[in-house]
Amino acid sequence: MTTIDSRHKVIPAGWLLFWILIITSWWGGGTGLAESSDERTFVGAAACKDCHATEFKNFTAYAKKAHSYSKIKVMKRELTEQEFRGCFECHTTGYGQPGGFRSEEETPHLKDPGCEVCHGPGSRHVKSEDAKDIKRKLNMADCEKCHSPERIKTFNYKPLVFGGAH
Repeated sequence: MTTIDSRHKVIPAGWLLFWILIITSWWGGGTGLAESSDERTFVGAAACKDCHATEFKNFTAYAKKAHSYSKIKVMKRELTEQEFRGCFECHTTGYGQPGGFRSEEETPHLKDPGCEVCHGPGSRHVKSEDAKDIKRKLNMADCEKCHSPERIKTFNYKPLVFGGAH
């Protein structure tokens, strides 16, 4: 360590950076080491099962969308690759969003639409177990992302948007 004068010492840059990283990691600061407050990722419906067993059981047993990836996969041979990928928006979890479904091989736990399609990415909620870390009160705009009048007419189905998934 060198000195400028008798009262001031110069700290080498490496040590300064080291201490900044240590202090900010204690505070959860911007080191990139911890999940930021805005960064939420998709964890898949199975991550919800332990705490929400009844809802998970009912969803997987009764909600048609819970297994809808297999239905679009059957239609794949009649679709272009672009048309097939267009189905992912509603028939997978988080497609086109950071940390969402990419492919059956890369993200198999997100291949079917699960809890997070409606309730949003669940990583923070799973970690904290705090209800305020997940979307609880849904509205028609949440449902209409997939259950739009255009899709209802195109696919000739009557969605159960008011019946709830669980």
